[in-house]
Formats: sequence, C-alpha cells, structure tokens
Amino acid sequence: MRRPECPWRDGNDIQLIVDAAQFYPAMLEAITQARESVLLEMYLVSSGAVMDTFIQALGQAAQRGVAVRVLFDHYGARDLGRRDRQRMRDTGVELVFYNPLSLGKWSANLSRDHRKLLVVDYSLAFIGGSGLTDEYLYADPTQRETPWHELMCRVRGPVVADLVGLFERLWCRSLGSALEGGRIQLPETGAARIRVLTSEGPTRQHLKLSVLRSIHFSRKRVWICTAYFLPSLSLRLALRYAARRGLDVRLLVAGPLTDHRWIYHASKRYYRRLLNAGVRIYEYQPRMLHSKIALLDERVSVGSCNLDHWNLRWNQEANIEVDERTFSESVVQLFERDFADSEEITAEVWAKRPWTRKLKELIWALVCQWILRIR
Repeated sequence: MRRPECPWRDGNDIQLIVDAAQFYPAMLEAITQARESVLLEMYLVSSGAVMDTFIQALGQAAQRGVAVRVLFDHYGARDLGRRDRQRMRDTGVELVFYNPLSLGKWSANLSRDHRKLLVVDYSLAFIGGSGLTDEYLYADPTQRETPWHELMCRVRGPVVADLVGLFERLWCRSLGSALEGGRIQLPETGAARIRVLTSEGPTRQHLKLSVLRSIHFSRKRVWICTAYFLPSLSLRLALRYAARRGLDVRLLVAGPLTDHRWIYHASKRYYRRLLNAGVRIYEYQPRMLHSKIALLDERVSVGSCNLDHWNLRWNQEANIEVDERTFSESVVQLFERDFADSEEITAEVWAKRPWTRKLKELIWALVCQWILRIR
C-alpha cells in the first residue's frame, strides 16, 4: 500500500458548518463572489428548489466570465432533469458526468464518485458529506421526513491546492483532457494542520488505513459518526480492541428515520459483539443522520466516506484529517449535542429485543452479505 499522496499541510483555517440551512448559504455566497473559477464535484444531486438556486448562482458566475466546471456522478445525478442540465450548459457551465452507466461495463458501473467538494478561485474550499437535493433543507409534512443532519467544512490555506488536485485528476479521467494552469501555492492563513485522504477502491484505501492507525494510537477516545453502519471486519476489531483497552469508544449511527431501511436493519448484526466489548452505540432520533465524522483523541476525520464495505470497495471518497484544538473542540460539542438527541443501545436491552426484530435483522444481514459479494 502506497503512502497517501497528500502530505500534512500547516497554516490552514477551517470552520465546521452544521446543516444545510447554514452551509448552503455559505456555499452560494462563495460562488456569487467568485472571480476566476468554480469547481463543483457532487454525488447526489436532484432537480428541485435547492438545485434551482445553485444552477442560478453557477450560471451567473459563468456569464460574468468565471470558469465554472461541474462534475456530477452519473448515477447520483439520475434525478437531475434534462431541463436543468441544459440550463447549466446554456449559461456556459461545463458539465461533466463521472462514469456514465452502460450495460457493457458490467461491474464497472458500480464505481461511483461519492466525493462532495466545492473550490472557489483556487483558494476557498468546502468539503463534507452533502449533496444538492431538497432533502437536506426542507421537511416533507406528508412523510416522517425532516431536513437531513449533515456537515460541511469551509477551508482556506495550503491544503486547498490538494483539493484542487483531486478535482483536476478526476476531471481529466472523466473528460479525457486536463485543466489549464500550473500548480498553485497558497499562503498560510490559520493554525490548522490538515491533510487530504482518499479512498479509490480496494487497492487504494489510505483513508481507511489512517482511521485504523489513529484508533490504534488513540489514548482517550474514539467517537465515530456514520450514516450507514456496515463496517469492515478490521474496523470492528479495532473498535472492540480500543474499548477493551479502556478508551471511550462511541458510535453515532442512524436511527429509524433513514433513507435506507435495509441498512438500518442489516447493521444490527454487528451490535452484540461491539456492545459486549464496551463500545457505546447511539441511534440518532430527531432526523435523518447523514454526517460522516470521526474524533480520535484530538484528531478529526471528516468528509464523504461512511467507512462501510460498499464505499471502500467501489467509491471515490475524500476526507480531510484535521489536527487543531479549536476545531476538535467544536467537534466535541457537536457530538455531545447529537448524543443527547440519540437513544443509547445497551447490551442488556439489546439482548432482550423480540424475536421478530432478530428475524428481520437476520434476513437483511443475509441480503447485505449477498450484495457485498458483487464483483
């Protein structure tokens, strides 16, 4: 396994932005103020009020001479209507789709771009777990739906150059031509030490290896939040070992309000051994949990990856790893609020759940195992 391509970068400024009501306006403001370029890379996008607002901002930027390049995953953008695609192109936005679906590709269709990234003027970046859909912002009163709970980070400093490099490489692979311009160097703007970590299929899992290494060397706590809890064996073993060493190991996972009920049930097969090892498990109750973040002592990993089997096997993923006390304190506060809004699952209660739940969990676990064998 090769070393991560991106080294640690000193001198960055980073802010954690919680929920779309806060980070969508910040992203739109950055696009509105763009003077040179906008690079936007997203997995889940769909037509609706949110997309209308972003299409308008992107189109206005392109019309005033800003180079606007948009890279959407072809499958993730399946609900983006033809009219919206054409609206972007008509205003001068360069729109490219990653890995268009095709019957002839067979299992290659499963490779998806799951990254979420916005870079403006090669100097300001947003990275996290959000898409551009109405679910992140609006409640549906006819369903048990509320705005999704999500995170994005606003970043300035030398590490932004590495995020630009990520976009450029995938743009080149998708379009067959490189972006113009040389390597950028950005001045130091803050105190945060940050590096970019990626996962690009089973042979390049720098992100997963870094998390496992950080768990191994942690001395105080391991707090992980994931929207879809289907962890690899190596991660499960690392969590159990950390709990047995006396660390404060907690998992924050989706509760009953989730967009993938089968994962919600299938994930329960991992609870017993984790609980018996001393891992504390919290199921988030108020809303759909879509955040992906880990706090390992004082170090934070945040971005697009759920650390699940599927993401790590098939997807293009990107996280940033942050070493900065003020930022980690804001993450501690976030976790504590979310733990308070969650139901803790204890080993005693879990052992007494009814057989009907156990049967449902077994069925979905078997389905999940079959799906994960797809090559």
